[in-house]
Amino acid sequence: VQLQASGGGLVQAGDSLRLSCAASGRTSSRYFMGWFRQTPGKEREFVAAFRGIDHHTRYADSVKGRFTISGDNAKSTMYLQMKSLEPEDTAVYYCAASRLGLPATQARREDAYAYWGQGTQVTVSS
Repeated sequence: VQLQASGGGLVQAGDSLRLSCAASGRTSSRYFMGWFRQTPGKEREFVAAFRGIDHHTRYADSVKGRFTISGDNAKSTMYLQMKSLEPEDTAVYYCAASRLGLPATQARREDAYAYWGQGTQVTVSS
């Protein structure tokens, strides 16, 4: 599975931005697809996850109500719609695909994801 993230940029606080993650290779709607983010000096943290076969979603508490994860199975593409962005959302955002058959209870775990994209920078100015 190969993943290509895009859509990052520089925005102001309160603005919206949509990230995309295009998957290729042996993709499946049974995988969890996730977004993680990382800032310098900090560990990568979970943002949101989505499973195409049943549209199951999981969110970090810090983004719940502001971010929406979704997917288009026909295009093998996952999206992260981000609204009401805050400076604290500034980070490199990575998309990832899980191992097949991952239980939903483990969808927040970084080590549950076997495939990673290259990251896209999101910068939110105050």
